[in-house]
Amino acid sequence: MTTAIYPGSFDPVTVGHLDIIKRAAKLFDRVIVAVLVNMEKKPWFTIKERTDFLQKATEGMGNVEITSFDGLLVDFASQQGAQAIVKGLRAVSDFEYEFQMALTNRKLDDAIETVFLTSSAENMYLSSSIVKQVGLFGGDIAPFVPPCIKEDIMARCRQFPKRVMGAK
Repeated sequence: MTTAIYPGSFDPVTVGHLDIIKRAAKLFDRVIVAVLVNMEKKPWFTIKERTDFLQKATEGMGNVEITSFDGLLVDFASQQGAQAIVKGLRAVSDFEYEFQMALTNRKLDDAIETVFLTSSAENMYLSSSIVKQVGLFGGDIAPFVPPCIKEDIMARCRQFPKRVMGAK
């Protein structure tokens, strides 16, 4: 049985993330979507909220599991018996950072491969930050997020003053 880890902050999950999850689920017997604690980011949603969003968005995908982790990705992957780490790439700018991470992970544990899946053309521009910015200013986020979590995201957007995203 092949197992892959798809890590991310998923703050919030987008249709781009969901596309990568669906495609990875066709390639691997088991896909663990792992919400990571990233000290460099200030998330809008708690780990529990993000894992709940992913549970809703992936409902019915039998070989997809949702969890969270803290620490080194390769350690988590090894504990889960994973053979691969799946990373989505939107643009060439993503590649440089992800390539460095892949080489670092390989140096730490050469039994775990990194597999890059390129974003579908219709999602290349999409990020969680864009979703939050559009929602913060009252825009329609429906094209960007799974329908089952749209209202949860908009409710959070309404809690923030518009200056949060750097407006002057």
